Amino acid sequence: MNRKLDGKIAFITGASSGIGEATARIFAESGAKLILLARRIERLNSIAEELKKEYNTESYLIGADVRDFSKLQMEFKKIPQEFRDISILVNNAGLARGLEKIYEGNVQDWEEMIDTNIKGLLYVTKLVSPIFLEKNSGHIVNIASLAGRAVYPNGNVYCATKYAVKALSEAMVIDFNGTNIRITNIDPGLVETEFSEVRFHGDKERAKRVYQGYKPLTGYDIANIILFCVTLPEHVMIQDLLVTPTAQATATIVSKNL
Repeated sequence: MNRKLDGKIAFITGASSGIGEATARIFAESGAKLILLARRIERLNSIAEELKKEYNTESYLIGADVRDFSKLQMEFKKIPQEFRDISILVNNAGLARGLEKIYEGNVQDWEEMIDTNIKGLLYVTKLVSPIFLEKNSGHIVNIASLAGRAVYPNGNVYCATKYAVKALSEAMVIDFNGTNIRITNIDPGLVETEFSEVRFHGDKERAKRVYQGYKPLTGYDIANIILFCVTLPEHVMIQDLLVTPTAQATATIVSKNL
């Protein structure tokens, strides 16, 4: 068994599914203790039970929405002492809503994307980073997107939020320079998760079509990349990383056999 993270505590947001859940499982296999945050606490309970059974993983669970800073502050204060020495933060919580032109867009969708993808990442980073600064050590991994490198048709606000994540990652590299705190921005292309189902407001058939005709990335592909980045020697920092399925060339060019 790979135990590269023995003794480390990792805080993962959006941990109830997709990349977040896969990262929790890969980190558990690698010996980490986990703080898992998501809105679906019952799903977190199920994951934590499985990880305890399979890897004897200790997990602390937080049922919260990253958009609610007051709730996050309150929950952060409740974290037990044995889970407070956090070494890794994975800012994974994020979503897309809708696929319309700006003049047809839903304001509620815009607010949910902006509040989750940008402000949620800032809120959690603000709470965790003092721990890293105090011990002059830590690693922040921000999950952005290929959408933060190239705007695609009808992606407008979602793309804007991921451009913001990329900018914030670059800003963190500057702000934390002179410390031993590392920042890694990861831009995945097409990953088959609940992402498209959320974007299309639960339309499973429409979501399924996004991933047909080629082999998309999985949450585990990204989780293994995260593990690689956070287990490099402390003097090595991968600042920015773009990963796509082999079938994907750009945000809009995907080779499909349909």
